[in-house]
Amino acid sequence: MDLAIPTLETERLTLRPLREADATALFELSQDPDVVRYVGDRRVPTLQEAWRAVAGWIGHWALRGYGQWAIEERASGQFIGRAGIINPAEWPGPEVGYLLGRAWWGRGYATEAARAAMDWGFREIGFDDLLSLIDPNNRASIGVATRLGESLRGEAEVMGNRVLLYGISRAEWEASRG
Repeated sequence: MDLAIPTLETERLTLRPLREADATALFELSQDPDVVRYVGDRRVPTLQEAWRAVAGWIGHWALRGYGQWAIEERASGQFIGRAGIINPAEWPGPEVGYLLGRAWWGRGYATEAARAAMDWGFREIGFDDLLSLIDPNNRASIGVATRLGESLRGEAEVMGNRVLLYGISRAEWEASRG
């Protein structure tokens, strides 16, 4: 099966299709408990779990026509994390999400990658609304959501954890584009 997963480029990042080798890179950067503190089930994954996650995100593209990309820093070509849009079964809606290794925190990369995914989702998929599911203690991700133009919509329980639902409508996104 040929999945037509696009590659996106921003000023400093390349968002490219995930590949099997990314499972090892994702495993390595996820061994820092702070990297996964607010993501998914909040556990440091095994290599098998990282591999299954990558396989699942590739499968998400086949099932939904959108998903997660690998993030590479353009200057170094190094894998630094993942970003994209997911909406698995029993999810509150299409979610813009990301994970970056600690070495790349504080550089604006999360906002840059999430904005590229969001823009692509509204333009290419035609979403009417996008969400970000954020742990209430994750101040950095609340800041990213705010910079993306998202506002607090409520809360939900996802994977046994309480999360805040931030979101942006197509109309709000279009208005933010000038």
